[in-house]
Amino acid sequence: MPAIVQAPFHPGETLNYRVLFSKYAVNAASLVTSVVDEGNYFGGPAWHFRAIAHTQDTTRLLFPLDDQFDSYASAENLASVQFEMYLQEQGKSQTWRYRMTSHAEPAPPDATALRVLPGTRDAIGLLYALRAVDWAHTAEFHAPVFDGRRLYDVTAKLDTSQASVTVPAGALPASRIAVLLFDHGEELADTRITLWLGRDAASTPLLIQADVPFGTLNIELLKLP
Repeated sequence: MPAIVQAPFHPGETLNYRVLFSKYAVNAASLVTSVVDEGNYFGGPAWHFRAIAHTQDTTRLLFPLDDQFDSYASAENLASVQFEMYLQEQGKSQTWRYRMTSHAEPAPPDATALRVLPGTRDAIGLLYALRAVDWAHTAEFHAPVFDGRRLYDVTAKLDTSQASVTVPAGALPASRIAVLLFDHGEELADTRITLWLGRDAASTPLLIQADVPFGTLNIELLKLP
């Protein structure tokens, strides 16, 4: 696993995005990511990340969604410690808490124990882990990733460090990262993710493009912090 450099983000960072569903060219949702804090969680130092999503406009009429995801990641290597999902979708509420462990200790009373390989990330923590990779000296990043339902093997590759991207936050220089998902050794051919990280000190995520079976999602940064 590539070494994780000192985290480029900081407690209190909040980033606002719009989510476009390009198949119908509609403003589908808003997304806010935040670094809640860095503290002692579940027996050790860890980062607390959060993502909140709301569908908007026509998409909300078809699919009302108000979801929150909380990720706790080890301060040592950004491996997931606990992943929480608070879902409100189409009038139904669900709460899931997963404690990530590679050991055989009993499940905590308020969470489901998920036995994983060391270094496993969750879907939110992965974004921050990719920001912390030293892409100037790392060509690929590999990690198991839990998306809240299934475990995948993820390979992230540096496409170019000399890209540029235009989002509501501006026309900005970026590094382009290709993120590939594998299920039992087979690449998901109908799912491709491309991440543009700003060439600033924070490696700010500027654009995430996800090609999925039902269309393409573009998650665009609204303004720089």
